[in-house]
Amino acid sequence: MIKIQNLTLQRGPQRLLEGAELTLHPGQKAGLIGANGAGKSSLFALLRGELGPDAGDCQLPPDWRIAHMRQEVDNLERLAVDYVLDGDEPLRRIQQQLSQAEETHDGTAIARLHIELDNAQGYTADARARKLLAGLGFSSEQMERRVGDFSGGWRMRLNLAQALMCPSDLLLLDEPTNHLDLDAILWLEDWLKSYPGTLLLISHDRDFLDAVVDHIAHLEQQKLTLYRGGYSAFERTRAERLAQQQQAFDKQQAQRAHMEKYIARFKAQATKARQAQSRIKALERLEELAPAHVDSPFEFSFREADKISSPLLDLSEGQLGYGDKAVLQQVKLQLVPGARIGLLGPNGAGKSTLIKTLAGELQPLGGRLARGENLAIGYFAQHQLDGLDAKASPLLHLQRIAPGEREQTLRDFLGGFDFRGPRCDEVVVNFSGGEKARLALALIAWQKPNLLLLDEPTNHLDLEMRLALTLALQEFAGAVLVVSHDRHLLKSTTDEFLLVADGRVQPFDGDLDDYSRWLVDYRARQAATNAPASAAGTPDKTDKRAQRQAAAALRQQLAPHKKAADKLEKELSTLHEQLAQVEASLGDSALYEAARKDELRDLLARQTQLKSREAELEEAWMAALEELESLEQQLAQAE
Repeated sequence: MIKIQNLTLQRGPQRLLEGAELTLHPGQKAGLIGANGAGKSSLFALLRGELGPDAGDCQLPPDWRIAHMRQEVDNLERLAVDYVLDGDEPLRRIQQQLSQAEETHDGTAIARLHIELDNAQGYTADARARKLLAGLGFSSEQMERRVGDFSGGWRMRLNLAQALMCPSDLLLLDEPTNHLDLDAILWLEDWLKSYPGTLLLISHDRDFLDAVVDHIAHLEQQKLTLYRGGYSAFERTRAERLAQQQQAFDKQQAQRAHMEKYIARFKAQATKARQAQSRIKALERLEELAPAHVDSPFEFSFREADKISSPLLDLSEGQLGYGDKAVLQQVKLQLVPGARIGLLGPNGAGKSTLIKTLAGELQPLGGRLARGENLAIGYFAQHQLDGLDAKASPLLHLQRIAPGEREQTLRDFLGGFDFRGPRCDEVVVNFSGGEKARLALALIAWQKPNLLLLDEPTNHLDLEMRLALTLALQEFAGAVLVVSHDRHLLKSTTDEFLLVADGRVQPFDGDLDDYSRWLVDYRARQAATNAPASAAGTPDKTDKRAQRQAAAALRQQLAPHKKAADKLEKELSTLHEQLAQVEASLGDSALYEAARKDELRDLLARQTQLKSREAELEEAWMAALEELESLEQQLAQAE
């Protein structure tokens, strides 16, 4: 197990941990969360042995193999698949020794090393590496390209694949979803759920944490607090702990009054009704969750546009792409004030192409794109972070677009994005990716857009800033079109989805769970379609080969669903036993005597809690069984 006792960790003059305690047992999966700069990455360095404690102990089993996701790439000439295979260092050592033994014709060593190679699963290593790369969005052609040919985000995917390739007892992942799209994240979730070792990951994706981890380790005020469950459970538990604080109450009431005022004002207006409904949903969650974020340093809104047009944008018969290469055909899309649209689709299908065309960075290859007279676009994309002036401060960036505004007004506005005091005047060259993203959003929010085009806006943002962005988007009066791998953001800020796939943009009638199922079917179809054709004159072999590959793809999807269903059934059985014990205790007539009223009250509360959990588990179990049955039917057809 990992056992941290009375740990003090310091980097330079800053004390990150003091008297910290944490215990993780083998097989547990924990998310490590905390404010930027709190010491999460330093704790990872401590676990890897790169740092030593300033006081206290950090104990790990001496025979544990540790894998981690590196943040740098040091070999640009390696082919992508070879780079991933390098993650299995024991395998590479055996291969090197085998090569030397063959050169010296050492028959005994050759025989021994072939056995070791078999034990290390060396004969399937290449296939496993390619499977990892495919899951993370690499095509067969990309697997054979040099590492140096890829952009920074794709190199991070290679580092992630390399970490997953490494045999390990402890896996440390630092922001693994930052450079992934939604379909790659869903694949990674399934992979991590079946990972047998101990997992510790840093992430700002709450849905990803909920899906993967069973504990949350919260680093706050130089202490580590371990919470049972995923991020949503942590949020509820922390909210309960902080609910008595007057500061939490005041902030909660202010937010509640603001939302109620908006709902009362716009609920009856047809053009605003959908936005009012989203505020009502947010209000239902607000009372329970607001205290958990009382210490958030972020609070901002998008300034309301002076004028607006309807429609804001109207694209008809659109042919979109790059140069003479069309990516999307016959695109029809009209954006009106109040629209809340999320774009879904597999990697490379054309989501960014669509947003860039609407933003004016690309011209349509065909069709008609009409822009409203008063259209004001706020466009956010990752490449824009590189366009910030490295030698200018946040205040100077804002002064350039608002030269006549009072400096104090600009400083107050930047404070909502946590640029306060000296940080307002610090040059961008010293900023992290998250700070640059916050500044880019601040510049957009100031300019009073009436259409927001957002391409992965949450990359590099921490959980508190993501929550602030979600609230700001809920209050935004204009239209929103967003591509994001953050499912909580999509669920909280969009009313409809468009599916970008197979060269088309079409309405998607379903939610994100439906999209996950659509992806399973899509991958199975792709596996069958991409099956290599055999020589002419042997159609039977071709058909059988395609069927086997389709069936293999479905079996790969089947295993985690079966495991999930079995886990839910086991948990439900345990809960039924607990409920039976409680109800047996409630059957004792002596329990209803006045002297035992506290015990009775506790048992009734426990019964209510267990019945509520029972309903949740039964619903989840039935859904898992339905999904499993659907996949089994598809598998039977494929075989």
